Amino acid sequence: MIGRQSGSLDGFESNSEFSGPGILRRSHVGSVGTVLASSILFTDHYQLTMAQLYLRTGLAERRARFDHTFRSYPDYGTHQAGYAVAAGLAPLLDWMRSVSFSEEVLDALRGIRGSAGTQVFDEAFLAWLGDQDAFSAIEMFGVPEGRIVHAGAPMTMVEGPLALAQILETPLLNRLNFETLIATKASRVAEAAMGGGVVEFGMRRAHGAGASGATRASLIGGATGSSNVGASLDLGYVPKGTHAHSMVQVFMAALGGELEAFSAYAETYPDDCLLLVDTIDTLESGVPNAITVFEDLRRRGHRPVGIRLDSGDLAFLAVRSAKLLNDAGFDDVTIVLSSQLDEVNIWQIRNQIAIEAPRYGVDPDHLLRRLTYGVGSRMATSDGASSLDGVYKVVAVENDAGEWEPAIKISDSPAKIVDPGIKQVWRVYDERSTATADLISLADEDVSRRPLTLHHPHLPDVSRTLDVDHVSGMEPLIESVAKMDIPSDPREVIEAAQARRMADLDRLDPGVRRLVNPHTYHVSHSTALSTMKHELAARHS
Repeated sequence: MIGRQSGSLDGFESNSEFSGPGILRRSHVGSVGTVLASSILFTDHYQLTMAQLYLRTGLAERRARFDHTFRSYPDYGTHQAGYAVAAGLAPLLDWMRSVSFSEEVLDALRGIRGSAGTQVFDEAFLAWLGDQDAFSAIEMFGVPEGRIVHAGAPMTMVEGPLALAQILETPLLNRLNFETLIATKASRVAEAAMGGGVVEFGMRRAHGAGASGATRASLIGGATGSSNVGASLDLGYVPKGTHAHSMVQVFMAALGGELEAFSAYAETYPDDCLLLVDTIDTLESGVPNAITVFEDLRRRGHRPVGIRLDSGDLAFLAVRSAKLLNDAGFDDVTIVLSSQLDEVNIWQIRNQIAIEAPRYGVDPDHLLRRLTYGVGSRMATSDGASSLDGVYKVVAVENDAGEWEPAIKISDSPAKIVDPGIKQVWRVYDERSTATADLISLADEDVSRRPLTLHHPHLPDVSRTLDVDHVSGMEPLIESVAKMDIPSDPREVIEAAQARRMADLDRLDPGVRRLVNPHTYHVSHSTALSTMKHELAARHS
């Protein structure tokens, strides 16, 4: 039920251990990243304690529905996101298919002891787990990867036996929250680049094994390649990269200097020669030496790829370097910019080039088309917004008659009150065919009638009405994962996600896409959902 096989990356691993009253026997614990850390035990302890409680109270196999949503967009401090990009579903499905309650897993759980030294998980619970075919009884629904998603609207729904759906909470949130966070950052970077190539360089400062997930998510968000060799090859991409300053430093210390380093690199990679030119002096040494090497390559019938600038005023250096390269007849080579780039830096660099390039006789439009951006840790770690506040809440439980009973959580914070019931999310398009709102309705509710009333998710007396002239169309966003056409080729999975992202962005209001102070996109409730939520909240309060 959890969807077709996908060849996407697997292997997020825990990066910490908790030893409270319950302690694993050391025979089951090595360094983090061993079999148990990436097994079905890649979950929080309390998911298992709740699952055992459900078994003892006869609820373990009662069907339940959980919604995964996020409460707010990433806020990077000086700038904020106005939308997010769904990512991480295919790796989650891969992991769900690969794990089981094996004897090793059950033996590890058997070894956990409580404060009194007794076994935390009893033999009846362990036997029940052993009888489960992992997550095969779970049915999932969700937004396909790459689609634009919004705060407050469910992006994933899980239905199945209560105990198993509970155990799934942590791994689901871990994967979907993280990749969505990085894909969102990458999308903003790609938008700032305005068609320029974006290469993900963040592996060295990424968060452990999360580097591979960051690479995958960056590609979904619009990156054109990555320096991460293993992840790139797993995903069907050619790894990208040139050389480091250390290569030039070695030649300066032992084998001549910068020109000799460039010449050696060109000799080794004559058709893939891209030189880092700022080890000594970019304009007085690096670019002139690169031009000397490029001229030799050209005489020998090879086409140099370009140069990389990794320090200083990148906009100014790009303009001056372009002038030198143009005068030498290399006006077609790429100029790669790197060094702590993010979407705002790229936006500022492009604006500065547009102003400064004409002063040096450089066509700004031509130069901007030549630029590629190497974006490292600020994209791979979502610098400024290190996590997505995604949550996983039960919204309905079957009663003894097999009917769904809506479930709600009450909170003093309106954003934390759960939207109850079995639901669908609709994207509403206005008369411009632009997305104007996401409407959350009950799954069996008819939302085709006009005028269409959109209710504020927290304020029952606030709504707006769209008549037939202001609604050009609606589409359901949530699909059955089992019915999703997920390709077996991992690159096809990413390319399909990229296409969805671009299609959704094309229909998203430019104000919502702004890099700084984006316009608010409305997520609203249907009349039936709004009524149910506020009646339930009043009853339980």
